[in-house]
Amino acid sequence: MKLNRTSVIFVCFLATTMLAQQGHELRFCLKSDPKTLNPLLVTDDSSETVRYLTGGVLLRVNRLTQEAEPELATSWKVAPDGRTISFKLRSGLFFSDGTPFSASDVAYTVQQLMDPALHSPTGDSFRSGDGKVVTNVISPDHISITFPAPVAGLDKLFDQVPIMSAKSPQKEKAVLGPYYVADWKAGSYLLLQRNPNYWRQDSTGRRLPYIDTVRLDIQQNRDTEILRLTRGEIHFINSVDPESFDKLAAQNPALVHDAGVSLDAEFMWFNQVAKSPLPDYKKAWFRSTNFRRAVSEAINRNDLARIAFRGHAQPAVGPISPANKFWFNSDLKPHPFDQKSAMQRLQQDGFKMQNGKLVDRDGHNVEFSIITNSGNSYRERMATMIQQDLGNIGVTVNVTLLDFPSLIERITSSFNYEACILGLLNNDLDPDSQMNVWLSSSDTHQWNPSQKAPETEWEAEIDKLVRTEASTLDAKKRKQLFDKVQQIAWEQEPFIYLINRNALSAVSSQLVSVHPSVLRPQVYWNIDELSFRPEVASAK
Repeated sequence: MKLNRTSVIFVCFLATTMLAQQGHELRFCLKSDPKTLNPLLVTDDSSETVRYLTGGVLLRVNRLTQEAEPELATSWKVAPDGRTISFKLRSGLFFSDGTPFSASDVAYTVQQLMDPALHSPTGDSFRSGDGKVVTNVISPDHISITFPAPVAGLDKLFDQVPIMSAKSPQKEKAVLGPYYVADWKAGSYLLLQRNPNYWRQDSTGRRLPYIDTVRLDIQQNRDTEILRLTRGEIHFINSVDPESFDKLAAQNPALVHDAGVSLDAEFMWFNQVAKSPLPDYKKAWFRSTNFRRAVSEAINRNDLARIAFRGHAQPAVGPISPANKFWFNSDLKPHPFDQKSAMQRLQQDGFKMQNGKLVDRDGHNVEFSIITNSGNSYRERMATMIQQDLGNIGVTVNVTLLDFPSLIERITSSFNYEACILGLLNNDLDPDSQMNVWLSSSDTHQWNPSQKAPETEWEAEIDKLVRTEASTLDAKKRKQLFDKVQQIAWEQEPFIYLINRNALSAVSSQLVSVHPSVLRPQVYWNIDELSFRPEVASAK
């Protein structure tokens, strides 16, 4: 059905009217109920959303500048040994239930965070060595915290640590952030109310946040979520897939925002596990740097970005996205699409063309399967395009789609696979968050996990570099060390990095002060500054 101009005007008027009828209430969707309201036990996206909207932190990493800024703390200082950090706190603040805030609450939160019995995922980032964390309350607005060993990037880690009350009977429900949880109907919605004791004010002295309530509807179906946005029933979608983005852009270009390349990467790797059930000659292929580099050069990354992601991606370079302003090694460039160079590399290892097919030095046809998770149309498309690209150099590729549990079983337990395409969601700018991927002893060192000792010289070198980097306090020296890790990963290609996706979102034009970023949460990172346009607000 085509809409004429009059129809379009009516639809826009209707959407505006519906928004105006919602009062001072911001609406968006969660994919599921949060698993916890305890901010120290967050592991899922929904719980993280609630934590961000309700939690008050000592400092916050600005999602645009990527720099740490004062929040509950007015200033902080990390000692030269990297073990101790001290905070000067704002005075006269209160939790949402009226309980006073002081340094004793920070001490309580840190002790809870580092309690081994709690098993806090957030606390794991601070576990630099054996021993207890010591908190010293110097005064009601001054505290120092000492860890048993140096913690690299210590200050920015507190961006993820909402301060809990040591005295409130409401426990984790007493918060210092802009909103508190007022109502929760499982499977349906959460309602957040404006925290009357929130400390921030705008330049005119008006207390923030501007919006009174936030309703988080539980909505698993992405198509329904998009339909609700176009109807004006919700106000934004924090992350939109490329296909939906383009559909929305065709209907209403003002709705969509492409913030540019994100921290997230899609990549492919070969199984290099010695005990895997693969034939020895395939293990030899996959362990060859020339073979991996040849496959990489035979893949047209520009086509993957242009076709599979509809132009909302760019060729990837390595472990760090260019969106990560400080840590990205700008000396590195994406591997070029060069099938002639790919063939030369293969010839160095004894591969040759025979009747239009690539064979190894022993005459085995070069054929392997790529597994990826079914239902992810973008990975399915990439796998098919890689299949076509490698076919041009005589390699036969089979694509196998698996449900996610079956895929995980193969890459972590049976190791009965040859190559895999998956992605990595990065929430943290600091590369130490990738330590579990790069250490050869780690069970998430995907191409060859849980090694008793590094099986290659380059893996041993990466082990040395990441351990040194993690215990180094000088930011420039850390950067130099991880630049070398990126260089080795670029040369050896244990992961064949394919693309970095763009950060895509969709936002109602009724909202003001929206500045989508590449860092999560893309749309609502400055939630306390968001407001409705004056004409909408005045109608409420």
